[in-house]
Amino acid sequence: MSGLDVRSFTVGPVQENAYIVRCEGAGKRALIVDPGDEGERLLRAAEALDVEIEAILITHCHFDHIGAVAPVAQATGAPVYCPEIERGVLADVMRWVPPGFGPFESYEADHTVAGGERLSLAGLDIEVIFTPGHSPGHVTYAIAASRPGGEGETAGEAGRTDGDGHERALLSGDVLFQGSVGRVDLPGGDWATLERSIGSLLEAFPAETTVYPGHMAVTTLGRERDTNPFLAELRSAVHATAAPDATTAGS
Repeated sequence: MSGLDVRSFTVGPVQENAYIVRCEGAGKRALIVDPGDEGERLLRAAEALDVEIEAILITHCHFDHIGAVAPVAQATGAPVYCPEIERGVLADVMRWVPPGFGPFESYEADHTVAGGERLSLAGLDIEVIFTPGHSPGHVTYAIAASRPGGEGETAGEAGRTDGDGHERALLSGDVLFQGSVGRVDLPGGDWATLERSIGSLLEAFPAETTVYPGHMAVTTLGRERDTNPFLAELRSAVHATAAPDATTAGS
C-alpha cells in the first residue's frame, strides 16, 4: 500500500490551510480537512486532481476553518464530521464571526467526533484525538493509509503506524504550528490545556511524524519539540524524564 498524498491550499484573509488528503494508489477517493474559505477554488482543485470528496473533517469551528464547509458539502454530498462540543458554532456560524469577515453559510454537521473514534474514510484510517486548548472541542486527525482489506492497527500500538508500517500524519488544526502554537486568547482558549494537548501528541507519536497545521508551513513533531520557543517547559519535562536516575547511573 502506498502512503499519503496531502495537498495544501492556503485560503481566505486569515491564510488558513485547507487540505485534500488521499491514499496514493487508491483511485479517486479523497477527503478534505478544514475547508475554511474559497469553496469554489477547493472544488476546482478536487476536480483537477480527479478526486471525489468522500468526507469533510473539521478540526475546530473557528470561522477561518469552516467558512467553506457548506458550499463544499452541498456540491459534493460529502458528510461533515465536526467536533461535538462545537457543533452549534457550525450550525450558527455568523454569530461567532468577527466584524469584517464573511458572510459564511451555516451547516448542520452529519456526524460529531469527540476524540477516541476511529474512522475509515476514502481508503484512509483516521484516529481522532481530543486536543483542546485553542478551542474547547478541538480535535487532531492522525491519518494513515488503511491496510488492504481491513482497518489499520488499533490506537495506541507502538509507533502509531498503519498496517504496512506507514507512520501517521497529523492534521493538527490550530494546536501546533512551525515555531508557534495556537492562540489561547479567544473564548474557550486555555494555555495549560493547550500545553497538555501538545504534550500528549509528543508522547504518543514519533519525532519524525509530519504535522500539517492550520496555518503556516508543514513541520514535524521533533522539530517543534526541539526548537519551538513556546514548548520550552515541555522540552524541560522531556529532558528530565530522559535523564538517568542519579542513584542508578553507572550501575
